[in-house]
Amino acid sequence: MEKKPHFVRREFLPREVPSISLALLLAAVLLLNALLYLYLNKFYNSLGRVETDPGLCPFGHFKFGAVKNCSPWLSCEAINREVRKLKCVGEGAVKKVFLSEWKEKKVVLSQLTNSELKEDFLHGLKMLKALQSKYVVRLLGYCEQQFTILTEYHPLGSLRGLNETLHIPKYKGMNTWHRRLMLAMDYVSIIRYLHSSPLGTLVMCDSNDLDKILSQYLLTSDFHVLVNDLDALPLVNKSAGRLVKCGHRELRGEFVAPEQRWPYGEDVPFEDDLMPPYDEKTDIWKIPDVSNFFLGHVEGSDIVRLHLFDIHAACKKKDPAKRPSAQEVLDTYRKVLTLLIREAAMPGTREML
Repeated sequence: MEKKPHFVRREFLPREVPSISLALLLAAVLLLNALLYLYLNKFYNSLGRVETDPGLCPFGHFKFGAVKNCSPWLSCEAINREVRKLKCVGEGAVKKVFLSEWKEKKVVLSQLTNSELKEDFLHGLKMLKALQSKYVVRLLGYCEQQFTILTEYHPLGSLRGLNETLHIPKYKGMNTWHRRLMLAMDYVSIIRYLHSSPLGTLVMCDSNDLDKILSQYLLTSDFHVLVNDLDALPLVNKSAGRLVKCGHRELRGEFVAPEQRWPYGEDVPFEDDLMPPYDEKTDIWKIPDVSNFFLGHVEGSDIVRLHLFDIHAACKKKDPAKRPSAQEVLDTYRKVLTLLIREAAMPGTREML
């Protein structure tokens, strides 16, 4: 009897192909996850900054630009001899700011304008010297006798001009949700640094409204944030019972934290002596408002806000003790950034699996 040839039954094929496809898909997902991990690592190091800054010099020295060697802070004599004022670019209650030139490099020269506020000026100088780091504008020199401070120049200016900068054709590519979230992370990183600084827990008191806060920070050319104005940084020491008050006048409005507002109602006139002091959690209260400015209204920013909703709600708790620390806020921002970048890199993967 003639044997019939054996053929592979067709119904097997549809079962084999999905198995192979699924294996290939899983392998691709694992590979993509590995690449994503390496990318995020590089992303944090380049955009979010590593914890150590190899560009920093020993105390009392500086370097910037392409210069490799550190130079000592410029003295009164060197500033008077080598620095040339170009034009006034700003003036506040404490000091006037001049765009200047030193050895063919643009620098910023700040000079006291109100002798009654010299203590604030000198306090700002003290903070600037003690807090030199990747979070703080670079100090190039100073002259206490003449109430003069020399710092690095950043052409993009303060954060008040962020949205205008991002609409310049050169920088439109930076106007994305993840770049904006990285700027918010820079800001929270600075708050965290101030709250755990080498000097102790410092409170950013020049922050009674959004515009005032933004004026205290600079946008660098590589799109990072630096704190620039340190004139109002009082020290909190809870173990010693030392709390702070931001100024001696009544603060109003929803932007400032509840504990910064007069607690005794409209019928009782404000008296500074009766105003209770507070701690660094006033800075935490303001983070959601500042971050909302950073996020703007670009594609994807509302998704970021949705993911940050819970941590921002915690920042707005009326009881300061129930608000998160700046470190906890930063950790949440990092998790959200990682999650959203992963989702952007692997859209629809969950559905495919």
